[in-house]
Amino acid sequence: MEQVVGRNEEKLLLNKIEKSGESELIAVYGRRRVGKTYLIRNGFTKEIAFEFSGIHHATLNQQLENFSLALTKVTGGFPLAKPESWIAAFEMLVKYLTPLVKRERTIIFIDEFPWINTPRSGFLPAFENFWNSWASREKKLIVVICGSAASWMINKVINNRGGLHNRVTRRIRLLPFTVGETAAYLKYRKIKLDKYQLLQVYMAMGGIPQYLKEIEPGESVAQIIDRLFFTKDGLLLEEFKNLYYSLFDKAENHIDIVQALAKKSKGLTRTEIINACKLSSGGYATQLLAELAESGFITPYIPFGKSSKDSLYKLTDEYSIFYLKFIDGNKARGAGTWLKFYSGTSWKSWSGYAFESICMKHTSQIKKAIGIDNVYTEISVWRYLPKNKEEQGAQIDLLIDRNDSCINICEVKFSIIPFEITKSYERELVNKLKVFHYQTRTRKALFLTMITTYGVSNSERYPGLVQKEITMDVLFDD
Repeated sequence: MEQVVGRNEEKLLLNKIEKSGESELIAVYGRRRVGKTYLIRNGFTKEIAFEFSGIHHATLNQQLENFSLALTKVTGGFPLAKPESWIAAFEMLVKYLTPLVKRERTIIFIDEFPWINTPRSGFLPAFENFWNSWASREKKLIVVICGSAASWMINKVINNRGGLHNRVTRRIRLLPFTVGETAAYLKYRKIKLDKYQLLQVYMAMGGIPQYLKEIEPGESVAQIIDRLFFTKDGLLLEEFKNLYYSLFDKAENHIDIVQALAKKSKGLTRTEIINACKLSSGGYATQLLAELAESGFITPYIPFGKSSKDSLYKLTDEYSIFYLKFIDGNKARGAGTWLKFYSGTSWKSWSGYAFESICMKHTSQIKKAIGIDNVYTEISVWRYLPKNKEEQGAQIDLLIDRNDSCINICEVKFSIIPFEITKSYERELVNKLKVFHYQTRTRKALFLTMITTYGVSNSERYPGLVQKEITMDVLFDD
């Protein structure tokens, strides 16, 4: 077995499951290439007794043949005949497992579970029967089912209203690596990059282990991005559509929403998304948004002082943000492409958006740096659109509403050198605090908090304005 870097909570849970002494049905889900299969194969101390994976867009016949080949492999005998149905397939599996579970703790793993459940295949009812009639009674059996289609796993398995209702004993939603886990993973792979370089890599591809695995020792950030995104054989040049079509049956509408959100870094409401994507049904829009959110591509944020129906949806998948900004519809390719973008205005707007998105995902690290990790907080956004020419608008991209009568108003700035507050920016900040205070009528103390890469160079010039300064270093703290 190979070492699992990071994933500390998941490793502890798998260890607990292994020692539970109960039959366990574990549902693991998370987007493609996030490391689900790797975690299950290497996160237990015991070898997996039987592993079988669904094939994307395969027929019932092909799936059953694949099953018989997987069973033949572990039984070590003569080739087994292809079962006629999934009921028969699980009967074969029971025969193989029965002597094993009498002796010791036994783990079986069914990967890409949603892909096996083809129309009229009878797979899900057969699996329900396998679990309810036999597997659930075997105290030494662990059954792990895994899928990239997060919404399918939740709707059909975890929230199942039929034979699997309340049968899942544990669930693991595997998220991309944090910035700290990414640093640990690249260190494990002998990749030497400083924090600023690591952050740029993360901003382009996120904490997706399979993407990070492609990085070679000795490459600069520009070389990494050029090779993976801008050469004809680059893994991430053609990944975008593969990614969405492997997760969603009719991915066109999901992609439409993601493209609409990519154009609006400040986010869109549900109504704005319906209008932008010309969606006819509000119910269908809700389903699409839930599927994208569960799969980790978008994140809904409830604006300060509002309810969930007023949620602002933001595109928060780093790879999708990067792809839609620099690759989709762009003909620039080959060595040196990234350095050309590096000095342009598109790089500046992208880096600000991407850094802000990363900070939103690492609020636990930011809270710890502020010294409020044990204080109950709500993370939100806020915007005020002026109703007439006399009024001034304001936008707050990260707001930490604390239970100790304080609010951290966070300004997130990505720059290659320490950030300098100009006179005009100081006026903008003062206005932002004033408009927020007036429009929300909050009685809480407002603490302006600067989150930057290398700190603020001249905050002493504006005494009392910035209450707290945080640098990118805190994002690496796990």
